[in-house]
Amino acid sequence: MGDGRCPNCRDYEPEFARAVSFGEYEGGLRGLLHLLKYESVLPVAPVLGRMLASSIAELLPGCGDAIPLIVSVPLHRSKRSERGFNQAELIACAAVKRLPQPVEIATGVLVRQRATISQVGLSREERIANMRDAFRVRDPRRVQGRTVIVVDDVMTTGTTLSECARVLKQAGAERVWAATVARAFQAAAPRMAANHGDEEGIEAVALTASV
Repeated sequence: MGDGRCPNCRDYEPEFARAVSFGEYEGGLRGLLHLLKYESVLPVAPVLGRMLASSIAELLPGCGDAIPLIVSVPLHRSKRSERGFNQAELIACAAVKRLPQPVEIATGVLVRQRATISQVGLSREERIANMRDAFRVRDPRRVQGRTVIVVDDVMTTGTTLSECARVLKQAGAERVWAATVARAFQAAAPRMAANHGDEEGIEAVALTASV
């Protein structure tokens, strides 16, 4: 019997304990994400926030009485300056307003301390090395003993989310989950990389909803 994970996840164990997404990165959902991320249509953020909220809500029963900490994947300051906003942060802020129970959102706790090169064309080992030590926790006291949910707009290989989870656990987080609006599967990732050179890159791996 299988364990519900794709073969790639059995070879490379991600640092987050579970990952959930609202839908597949294609069609109308892909178009909405592009409107926000690449065309700066900010009114799209609340729409995507509702979708992310439904993903996060799947994780909340596992928190018990504890209030989880929501942390968005940060951009490097150069990329944020260029874009003018962090799309993951905008979506996360919209999502927490629609959740059925209290959560705490933490902005600025997780920071990207160095810029990374594009993940396009890199092997899995190279992608992991590219992200290694790209993030740090600015205030470990905020995450110690907490359940942390790392959120982003799209998951492809999961390398970025896994590295975020690694440093959060290293800083004292009890457990880390991941929630995204969309998940890019193998067919969708080459289109995404070709059109926009997203840092998660090509050769996406279909991560299961629970790993």
